[in-house]
Amino acid sequence: MEQFSLTIDPQPYRDLAFCYCGMHECEPGHSYGPAIRPTFLLHFVLKGKGAYYLNDQKYEIKKDQCFLIRPNELTFYQADQEDPWTYIWVGFDGQMAKKYLEHAGFIDNRLVLNVHDCETLKSYVAEMLNCNKSTHANELKYQGLLYLLLSKLSESSHIQTKQPSLQEDNHYVSKAIEFIENNYFNYIKVSDISHYLCLNRTYLTSLFQKHLGMSPQNFLIQFRMTKAADLLLQTDLSVANISHSCGYSDPLAFSKAFKKANGISPSEYRHLNH
Repeated sequence: MEQFSLTIDPQPYRDLAFCYCGMHECEPGHSYGPAIRPTFLLHFVLKGKGAYYLNDQKYEIKKDQCFLIRPNELTFYQADQEDPWTYIWVGFDGQMAKKYLEHAGFIDNRLVLNVHDCETLKSYVAEMLNCNKSTHANELKYQGLLYLLLSKLSESSHIQTKQPSLQEDNHYVSKAIEFIENNYFNYIKVSDISHYLCLNRTYLTSLFQKHLGMSPQNFLIQFRMTKAADLLLQTDLSVANISHSCGYSDPLAFSKAFKKANGISPSEYRHLNH
């Protein structure tokens, strides 16, 4: 049985835009294409098996796997004659769609992934299909469910992946820096960064040493000291207030860290540069 949700206008959502979804219990040998799609399209196989073709390459797909169709690529897929598949699908677009798919594991021209907990993904699509009225509330619900679906897919990818690629290494470092930029004024530690990224602290340190030539602890301190220097020159805040504004609960510890980084105390730095 095949079901469709209504197709919504994705224009208001630039980063990630839900476009359509559905479910299909295919007849033996049922096929689609060859055809191109204007958006990204994911199929999740709930049972049975089939084949997916792209550029003369054949992919055998079975239960608990998903396959990706990319925009403007000529593809063909067909249900098995003996054990035809049942699948759900979700189509989406947006400026960040490709990046989210890479985070989920579609890297290095990889188009097929194993999927854990397909039933949860099925429940997300079923909920999308139940939103059959074109309302602003439902549009937001589509978006939320799409993010949940990609998040679950990303979890599956991390379960499968034993050795992160260089691209993933860079991603972890970038996300760590982003976390520091957004939280340096809080009393965060390196353990908070590693917890946020779900990484072992030792491994996070090795990534920073590899890509930046310093530990995450030193990067955090340098970033805070740079922000502190800006505040000393651009504001009249007291050293104690600047200390708290840069994530230090103890102004004395802040002053020691600042002097170690700059060779002079915060007060001397302000005086010499005014």
